[in-house]
Amino acid sequence: WLGGFVFLYIITYKNICRLNELLRTELLSGIDRCVLLTETFTVDDALEAIGFGKFQWKVSFLTGLSWVADAMEMMILSILGPQLHCEWRLPSYKVALITSVVFIGMGISSPIWGNVADKYGRKVGLKVCMCWTLYYGLLSAFAPAYGWLLLLRGLVGFGIGGAPQSVTLYSEFLPMKARGICIMLIAAFWAIGAVFEVLLALMVMPDLGWRWLLGLSTVPLAIFVCFCFWLPESPRFDVLSGRREKAMATLTRIAKENGKTLPQGRLIAYNQNERGRFKDLFAPEYWKTTLLLWFIWFSNAFSYYGIILLTTELFQAGDLCARAKIEPDCSLECRYLTSADYKDLLWTTLAEFPGLLVVLLLVDYIGRKKSMALCFLMFSLCILPLYACIGRYVSLTIFIFIARAFSSGGYQVVFVYTPEVFPTENRALAMGTSSAMARLGALITPFVAQVLLRTSVYLTLSVYCSCSLLAGVASWLLPIETLGRNLQESSLGQETGGQMTSTTRESDNTTGSADQ
Repeated sequence: WLGGFVFLYIITYKNICRLNELLRTELLSGIDRCVLLTETFTVDDALEAIGFGKFQWKVSFLTGLSWVADAMEMMILSILGPQLHCEWRLPSYKVALITSVVFIGMGISSPIWGNVADKYGRKVGLKVCMCWTLYYGLLSAFAPAYGWLLLLRGLVGFGIGGAPQSVTLYSEFLPMKARGICIMLIAAFWAIGAVFEVLLALMVMPDLGWRWLLGLSTVPLAIFVCFCFWLPESPRFDVLSGRREKAMATLTRIAKENGKTLPQGRLIAYNQNERGRFKDLFAPEYWKTTLLLWFIWFSNAFSYYGIILLTTELFQAGDLCARAKIEPDCSLECRYLTSADYKDLLWTTLAEFPGLLVVLLLVDYIGRKKSMALCFLMFSLCILPLYACIGRYVSLTIFIFIARAFSSGGYQVVFVYTPEVFPTENRALAMGTSSAMARLGALITPFVAQVLLRTSVYLTLSVYCSCSLLAGVASWLLPIETLGRNLQESSLGQETGGQMTSTTRESDNTTGSADQ
């Protein structure tokens, strides 16, 4: 009897221990499931955890191709004008119109592409506009007459108007600490495209002519179109559209490629159907920023493309001491660009790189606003010596080089600032409308740099100097500094929401540990 009792006790004790272990395991798993259900994280939390890695490098290269294509299409304008002026015997206003029609198309289409990107996705808008540009860019190489060339170049401009959406897409994959530097670095692709276009013109124009130049300039577009299927949609756009599963799949893919893990919990989704509304740009907290940014974008493009067009005009004019205006003896008199002109154009185009380097060092130290103001001020100071009698080969090249460096640098800073200051719900529209104002400045500048210049060199320089100084003041007056600021998902203050989410998650973890 005693042996049976001991045996029964041992069996019962083992069963009780086994049952206790089972209950403990179930309790712990239940707590884990509860924690997972109560924990939440935002896209910002996920991107900060993932960091900058292999995936972002791929995206930067692919979106950079669209910048290369954009830069090449813009640099063509300063080369195509003098060539057609001679080949087709065009008066100066028709030469200026070849440039302006591109910017007319860009100005009309930029808000349209922004609205498409806000409503249907950044990837959709970018792919369609690049395919459009490739198609009409190739067709323009076969333009039989001046009217056809105007039409086709205008349609090219309509497509190029969507190129800034590549910055919108790229910025929404970046963690906060890397955003400023990374967007500035992608601007290096613009500089590469501008330099490549001048080198291409130097090789192609003397023997093959402008039609081959137009055709070969679409190669980066063709490469982008071939590889754009790899680009995912922005997880921020998917979250705002209520497609949480798709956003999670994209974030998981990024984490896998970067070798990182996502935060535990459930991704917060904000289902907002009213996106890309024009009136939201003039909400009480944004109207001042919108108006100031529009003028800054206008001035950036007006100054930047103006100095590009002035480069070829002033190089062809030679010594400015001899005359206060640049006017040929006959309205149809012309001179083809020579190898020396292309080399000087190349030297001034290389100014894109030191300008980029300067603002790269400043943008994360003194802030976005001060960087823009400094660039405008330095551009104006470099314009002032052109009032004096300076020769072509040394002084003129140096001052144009420095002016273009700061003009290019300021242009890149505003590309960093604009997507940072506006929320995801209308970020693409804000980029589109701001780009439209830039195209308006670029539309006007040929008539200043190529038409007004023939009336008065000094009046032309005064216009650019004054506009740049006013833009510097506007940069200083911007109400929001975005350095160290998270991207907002909507205008309802998602930054505060994100902080509350993090606090709640820490509180839930503490409570869970106490309960356990």
